[in-house]
Amino acid sequence: MVGSQVENVELVQIVLEESLRKLEVEEDVSHAIGIAVREAVANAIKHGNQHDPDKRVEVDLGVENGVVVIQVADEGEGFDPEKVRDPRSPDNLLRPNGRGLLFMNSYMDDIEYGFRAEGGTVVTLRKRLAVDPQSSGGQDKETR
Repeated sequence: MVGSQVENVELVQIVLEESLRKLEVEEDVSHAIGIAVREAVANAIKHGNQHDPDKRVEVDLGVENGVVVIQVADEGEGFDPEKVRDPRSPDNLLRPNGRGLLFMNSYMDDIEYGFRAEGGTVVTLRKRLAVDPQSSGGQDKETR
């Protein structure tokens, strides 16, 4: 869990990169995951928690059946991803918002949005790995 300060995006990035390195994830896949998670955490801090220092962002990473699964949860009011304007539309090319979701969708294999009863959005990002890092032990690995 990290506080809702922009500098914590870097902290999450460092921990994520180290975790993916330990899982022996290929460099290009690790880079793609890193971009998507960076955007998800930045969105959780900025849009979800509105930079509120009393709110936290929770990031969980695990591997399930050769798929990296990352959940990013905020404590904000939630949002409807369908209502985010497409940044590729000519009317939105100069708008600063919406690109994070576009990057996340471009780099990950699957993205789901969920909403907690007590408030907050949970974004679940999935990326299939070419080689299952669990194959030697057969057990799921998880890093928090």
